[in-house]
Order: sequence, then C-alpha cells, then structure tokens
Amino acid sequence: MTIPDSHRDLLDTQVGVLGTIGPSGRPQLSALWFLAEGDTVKLSLNTSRQKTKNLIANPKCSLIITGNPPSRYIELRGDAEIEPDDNYEFADKVGAKYGADLRNMDKPGDKRVVVTIRPARVITWDSTARS
Repeated sequence: MTIPDSHRDLLDTQVGVLGTIGPSGRPQLSALWFLAEGDTVKLSLNTSRQKTKNLIANPKCSLIITGNPPSRYIELRGDAEIEPDDNYEFADKVGAKYGADLRNMDKPGDKRVVVTIRPARVITWDSTARS
C-alpha cells in the first residue's frame, strides 16, 4: 500500500500512537517517536518494553498519526518486521530527529530493535475535506 500525497505531510509530525495486541488479547496503545522512509514507518524500541514483547508474540499492529489540530489522520495497519539494532545505528537516526540519545533511555543490558511497519492497509481521514 502507498501513502496518499494528501496525508504524506503527517509523516513529518513528532508522535504516533502504536497499537499492539497484549497477552490478554486486549489492545495496548503507546505514544512514540518514529521515522518515515518512503511508504514504511520505522520505530526504535527497547526489547524490555511490553509493546516490543507484544510485537514479537503477534506482529499485527496499527500506527495512527494525527495532524495539529487533529482534524486529519493517517492510520497504517500491517505486520511488524523486527530486526536487531545492536550498534544503535537506527536508534541514532531517531535520536537525531528528536534531539535525544536513546542510549540514555536504556538500562544496562537493554537491547534495541528496529521495527518496520509496511502498511497492508492505509486509512485516512480529513474533516476539512469538502465533497
């Protein structure tokens, strides 16, 4: 799936909300930082966090990004692809966007992964659009 030009600007916003499926089968929502690369979105996650454990157990996920004001949004539904980021190469890219060093957010022994979401479905909404 491709992201429509009408909502591509939302990929430059600061925060998205990731939905994963927890061990109980209920959704878990987490606000987080992200980087868009073409029609994919990538996340840098710590493996000790529940959202990462959820994605390892069940890669189905959804990421919603709203505009400011939130009269527009884009939702990306897909399956997470998870790869190790042992050298923090991707984490450093995310940190550069947000002016942070993600190493400082991790405890000794924590590991980082790159989570790539390739949308199987893209949903957009715009309350300002006229028909």
